[in-house]
This record gives sequence, C-alpha cells and structure tokens, in this order.
Amino acid sequence: MQIQGYQVEGLSIGGHETCVIFPSLNLAFDIGRCPQRALSQDFLFISHGHMDHIGGLPMYVATRGLYGMKPPTIIVPTAIKEDVEKLFEVHRNMDHSELKHNLIGLDVGDEFFLRRDLKVRAFRTYHVIPSQGYVVYSVKQKLKEDYLGFSGNEIKNLKSLGVEITDTITSPEVAFTGDTMSDFIVDAANSDVMRARILVVESTFVDNSVSVEHARDYGHIHLSEIVNHADKFENKAILLIHFSARYAVETIREAVSALPSPLAGRVFALTEGF
Repeated sequence: MQIQGYQVEGLSIGGHETCVIFPSLNLAFDIGRCPQRALSQDFLFISHGHMDHIGGLPMYVATRGLYGMKPPTIIVPTAIKEDVEKLFEVHRNMDHSELKHNLIGLDVGDEFFLRRDLKVRAFRTYHVIPSQGYVVYSVKQKLKEDYLGFSGNEIKNLKSLGVEITDTITSPEVAFTGDTMSDFIVDAANSDVMRARILVVESTFVDNSVSVEHARDYGHIHLSEIVNHADKFENKAILLIHFSARYAVETIREAVSALPSPLAGRVFALTEGF
C-alpha cells in the first residue's frame, strides 16, 4: 500500500508473524517468519523477542548469505542482544555456516544513522517483556539565516574557515511501535512518535468481544484506547497492525471505517494474510 508517499509492505497477524517493510528506506521492522520481500532490506529493526516478531531472524541472515547479498545490519534492544548472539551461535553450530551480519544493541533514546540524511531513534514502549519502538527521522542541512543571500564563493570561503553555516533540521517521518500497551501514547518522551508523518501502531483488538483490561493483561492495545486518545495523534497517517487472528478481514475494515473524527480518513489497516 502507498501511504504519505511511502510504499509499505509486509504482514502482521497477532501471535503469528509481524514484519513491516519500507522499501524506500531499505528497512524492515521486525522479521516475523521472514517474508520474501524482507530479504532485500539491508536494515532490520527488532522491537522485542517474542517469536512472532523475531522467529525468522536466522533465516533472514542465512538466505541473504545464500543469495550472496551483503551482511545485513540488525538493530535489537540491548536487553536481548546477548541472547540474539547466542541464537546465532547455535545456528552456526547446526548449519556450519558463517551467518554474517552486523548486530547492534540500542537502548531507549539511542540513535543510529542509516545514512547521512536518515537516522533512527529507539523509544520506550510498554509490553510484557523488554521492548522498544523506533522512529525514523529525515536529517537535512539548512543554510542559517545569517548567510542567506551570500554568493557561492562567499559560502565556500566561510566553510574553508571552519564557519558553521548550516543548521541541522530533523523531522520524524515513520514511527513503529511493535507490541505495546497504550501507555506509550501519554509518555512525554514520545512526542516525536505522536507527530511522525506515519505511525505504525499495534491494535490487537478492535471490538467489544475483548475488554481493554484483557488487552492490557497481555501487553496490547484495544482500538477503543486509540479513539479515546484521538486528540494526541498528530500524525498525517496511522497504520494499524497486529490484529488478533480471531478477526475476519471484514470485521477489521468495519472497525476502521467506523472511526470518528479526527481519526477518520487517515487510519489504514495492514490486513495482508487475513
């Protein structure tokens, strides 16, 4: 699907598999069972260690190696980095292959540059095991007002003298929550998440057959909580993911189409596989 100028692919079924892919950013969030399209993304961001989000990790690395692709860069919460290293060691012993990759642990608040004009920051989420989300920022250099109107040669001379002539402008483009309770919405440290151009957020339960309390018991969000906090979502678009496998696709679509203002018209649902 196309959302706010970004192609978004993948699938996300609660308890089964979650992998959300942004091809233009060359990244995937979580790996699920390693869908084919994820293989061509050089960067992988893992939100937490539940099997439906990380189960395909060894296959992702192994298949890229099989195809002669460069080793991927995998970002995980620091809390699980050591266990992920052990996981790869076990598979190396069984598979007798190198499983080459770059593994990086990030804590909440840590940043990682994908390239000069793109960086990713980990943010706090609230699940039943250690977890975190990720927000992708565009990074641009803007000429300081003091130097507007200067000629190219004048700018060049200032730069040669070591004068800082630009300001760094960052803008949150895409945020991904992974599994979480709604508490992340009211966390003051997550203001950039709530104003990212696109917010990919879990909404495991969408109807009255399951209570908010039940959703919270399992570390998840009920769609009614998103409605109750509607005024806090400044995002241009919201992509709901991780629906419970109990739902038929029609139920999900009906729930989304019934959303009131100010959510109506800017909420999408990832229903591939339902």
